Amino acid sequence: MKKEKIVLTYGTFDMFHVGHLRLLNRLKNLGNKLIVAVSSDEFNEIKGKKTLIPYDQRALIVEHIKCVDMVIPEHNWEQKVSDIEKYDVDIFAMGNDWEGKFDFLKEHCEVVYLPRTENISTTQLKLELNKFLDIYEK
Repeated sequence: MKKEKIVLTYGTFDMFHVGHLRLLNRLKNLGNKLIVAVSSDEFNEIKGKKTLIPYDQRALIVEHIKCVDMVIPEHNWEQKVSDIEKYDVDIFAMGNDWEGKFDFLKEHCEVVYLPRTENISTTQLKLELNKFLDIYEK
């Protein structure tokens, strides 16, 4: 009989902020073990995302967060089913901005969408940084 409940999530985790931390803590509270798949630089390129922090550093930051039990690389969209099977995942969870996008995984495990922390996101931080740089450069 399986004793622990395993939770799996995915993300880029660029410019780590309190919203990431709060989400990861809420994800950990869903089970006993939290596995975080951090998007590789190559996969971010495929998605058209430019990160400020390289994969190795982003993964290291996430790996050292108390609530995170394991970090794995995310190389492509298709790996989610194989990760669920490989790590015997009970719950696949993401922020609610992804609501419905991963419902196809319900045949493999429970799928949960949690609310994001309001008024903070990496996209917002990057926009603010760009505004600051524009003003600074003038």
